[in-house]
Amino acid sequence: MQRFCFALDLKDDPQLIKEYENYHAPGNAWPEITQHDLDAGIINLQIYRTGNRMFMIMDTDDDFTFERKAAMDAAQPKVQEWEKLMWKYQVPLPWAKEGEKWILMDQIFQSQA
Repeated sequence: MQRFCFALDLKDDPQLIKEYENYHAPGNAWPEITQHDLDAGIINLQIYRTGNRMFMIMDTDDDFTFERKAAMDAAQPKVQEWEKLMWKYQVPLPWAKEGEKWILMDQIFQSQA
């Protein structure tokens, strides 16, 4: 298993944040999107929020690659529709490249038991 962590901001608007959370509430995620993630090798995906900052944890199988996922995304119109809709709510971090949303975070600490 691999684990990746990402950050992204939402527009700082309480109504838009409420709408965004509603799209991600249990049972509301588009089934085509969740199935697509599973097909890409994403085993578990969690999103946390504080204020308008979000943090995503993504656990994948060992064969997962970002290149394969990007190719799969580009070939799936429903994924493109979802991503376009989500841009209504999301704001790239200041250091994001053009068109980049979720920014992969660097792990800087891990506790060893």
